Amino acid sequence: MKLNYFNESYNELIHKVSWPSWNELRNSAIVVMVASFIIALLIFFIDSGFRGLMKLVYSFFY
Repeated sequence: MKLNYFNESYNELIHKVSWPSWNELRNSAIVVMVASFIIALLIFFIDSGFRGLMKLVYSFFY
């Protein structure tokens, strides 16, 4: 039973799965890195804005 499962899984991975080429993989990785960097910058600027806003609010009370 288990041997049949592994044989079928192997055959599916070898014959039925469409693997990306190295160029497609590299391009996808670059897109993910650029998107991650942009999102990190966006979160940084939002966090900086809230920090400034909270400093302003706290300056009124303390």
